[in-house]
Amino acid sequence: MSRVTLLAGRRKWLLALALAGVSGAVIAQKSPESLLPPGFDAPVEPAPAARQKEGSPASDTTKSQGGGVLPSAAGGAAGPRTQGPAAPGLTAAGAAAGGLSDEELLNSIDPGLIKQLEQASRPKYDIPPADSRSLALVGALDQADGGFSAQSTRNLGGDYVSALLTRFKGPLVSRWGQILMRRALVSRLATPVGMNGADWAAYRAQVLLRMGEADAARLMVSQVDNANYTPGLEDAAMNSFLATADPVGLCPIAQLTAAERTGWQWDMTHAICAAFTHSDANAMGRLDRVKSDDGSGRIDSLLAQKFAGAVAVKRRAVKIEWDKVDTMTPWRFGFSLASGLEPPAELVDKTGGANSGLFRLFEARAPMLPLATRAAAADRAGARGVLSASAMVDLYGQILAEGDPKDQWTKLATTLRTAYTGAAPADRLAAIKTLWGDDTDAERAWSRHVLTAYAAARIQPTDAMADDAAGLIGAMLSAGLDANAMQWAGHVARGSQAWGTLALAAPNWSGNGIGDALSTYYGKDQSAEVLRSKFLLAGLMGLDRVTGSEATSFAGKLSVNMGRRNRWTDAIDAAAASGNQTLVALLAGFGMQGAGWGKMTPVHLFHIVGALHRVGLDSEARMIAAEAVSRV
Repeated sequence: MSRVTLLAGRRKWLLALALAGVSGAVIAQKSPESLLPPGFDAPVEPAPAARQKEGSPASDTTKSQGGGVLPSAAGGAAGPRTQGPAAPGLTAAGAAAGGLSDEELLNSIDPGLIKQLEQASRPKYDIPPADSRSLALVGALDQADGGFSAQSTRNLGGDYVSALLTRFKGPLVSRWGQILMRRALVSRLATPVGMNGADWAAYRAQVLLRMGEADAARLMVSQVDNANYTPGLEDAAMNSFLATADPVGLCPIAQLTAAERTGWQWDMTHAICAAFTHSDANAMGRLDRVKSDDGSGRIDSLLAQKFAGAVAVKRRAVKIEWDKVDTMTPWRFGFSLASGLEPPAELVDKTGGANSGLFRLFEARAPMLPLATRAAAADRAGARGVLSASAMVDLYGQILAEGDPKDQWTKLATTLRTAYTGAAPADRLAAIKTLWGDDTDAERAWSRHVLTAYAAARIQPTDAMADDAAGLIGAMLSAGLDANAMQWAGHVARGSQAWGTLALAAPNWSGNGIGDALSTYYGKDQSAEVLRSKFLLAGLMGLDRVTGSEATSFAGKLSVNMGRRNRWTDAIDAAAASGNQTLVALLAGFGMQGAGWGKMTPVHLFHIVGALHRVGLDSEARMIAAEAVSRV
């Protein structure tokens, strides 16, 4: 807290606290105003006192026990007042001069004492200790609600878990891999051995952010009471609240554990919170003086001022100009959204490094942005698994209700309505294929498959539509509609792409005698380096749906060695052998990092599907394997 703050807000309180806490003197308070009618509270005139005998004990009640004389009721002194030593922490002049101004008296107090009093007056917690949450179990999704077992991480070493999560950079190649990883990270799990529970939440929140899961990351940091935050969790909270465009969410943390944090981001955060609570009339001036350290001028400070200026005591209109800004950062992105500004698309798109593509994922769930911007972002978020099929349909429904009929997104929303409600199956199928468009942008194409998942499930299977079955089945499986997809089993040719997808996605599938079908599948495979056939074999082997001799024969034809091993394959196989679902899910996510399915190897897919299958996560194993052959 600065000296300006003390002079502006709590000057008299601090002086009184210093005098009372250090010297032990009694600070006189103003008498309360009487509520009685005039005259009722007037003092009674005492009767004339009898003449005191010479030499008798003093009867004057105004004398002090220390030998001095207290002031009389009339305000004058009944005798000379004894001057005692100055109180510790005050200069003699400051203690004796009753006519000094507040500022002069404040300057006479030892700065060290001021610091101690500030720390003593700062709140230590916002939830009573008796009601605080334990750090032994941290997370939001209980096992009863679909989370993983809380005790699955109780015996894991903290160093091992932190190393695993710290090395996770993302993104994931698989939509279903992202969904699985997100569920594992937000589950209510026991804190690993030797790890602080707050850091356990911080590691998971940071991974979620690198996956583009802003809302899940914010949910994770909120699972720890503010008084128990560590620097790691404070940093995770900073990134999470910026990603969700809610900088004020940092204020409870900034007031408690992060009160002493330094650096330009925290300095600005403290000033912003002071502006919102009106505890510092000069908060806007403090923001104007703080400079970011990345050499990009004053854009960071101006964005903070624009946000805080709407509520500060001294309100200020701030104009934001992006002409000289060459990169987008989490701070600029978060404060732009929080201030009602749309971040420049050219800056968002050209941002590389750790933030490459993440801002588009954050935009997909930002309600303050224009619907067109959110729809364009959904073409990324849907494929990644950040948005569900239902959420995408809801977004297009809002576009249809509020958009301009001439706008391209409104036209797509109209086509989507036909895909779901068209009178003839042929009309619905044509609308679905229109939404899929061409495959020049693989991520956008798969997002449109997610968008049409439930529309595809409404198409009645027929032999006449067998040529479109692979796309329809892939769309349905992107949303987990395996029961609907299996209705096509009797209408697809053995050894076709649709057959291979169903062979992996089926809840129950006999693996006997499919060698000839595998050969047919391989003969029709047009993917680069027949990667689709390799993924099919890896998935079937992981799910135990192909015999050993057939697997060996087909692997030789594909020139792939599923027996290759490394440290990661040993780790995920060991986790599967121990039956630890959470650790298998985390290791599976670690093994699926990459910019696309072309970065995935058949060996990795084999171990991921096999490990998930062995620990009882069969649904996830089937969906990941089916997605692999659908998206190559």
